[in-house]
Amino acid sequence: MKSIFISLCFLISGVIFSQNNTQQFPNDFLGIYLGELQITTSKGAQKIPMEFHLLKTDSIHKYEYKLVYDESPRNYTLVVIDKEKGIFEIDENNGIALPAYTNDNVLYSFFEVQGNFLSTRLDFNKKDELTFEILFSKLDKKTQTGGTSKEIPIVYGYPITVFQKAILKKKS
Repeated sequence: MKSIFISLCFLISGVIFSQNNTQQFPNDFLGIYLGELQITTSKGAQKIPMEFHLLKTDSIHKYEYKLVYDESPRNYTLVVIDKEKGIFEIDENNGIALPAYTNDNVLYSFFEVQGNFLSTRLDFNKKDELTFEILFSKLDKKTQTGGTSKEIPIVYGYPITVFQKAILKKKS
């Protein structure tokens, strides 16, 4: 089982690295993106207006990274740590800095806050469009399976309790 998993990882890596993408994050995706954020929970769904701003600053290694939910802005800074390796940081400008990584012009971040695990994904692969997603799981609701022998490890699952998704269009 372990050798199949390793082979699958190498195969996926080969496909990812063989893709030729001429656009480079973040410079080729600067702008203001507008749309609606749909938030879905077990209690139902709601939609709110959303904006995402990715703009140059006076610093070569920093970008304005602003999320606006229902006209309430959250002003962050995207910091380039190692552009060639796709390593970034989302600085919340309050002592909190989240690690972020790009692969094929998709920005990913995973973090834990106040007993919750969040996964963020910003996909810039469609022309003048951004797919923004956040998945949310309560850490105290994690599941555990496996662990029945040396060959079968314990696996923890994190049930998703909140889905947030927006298709944002670049403002012309």
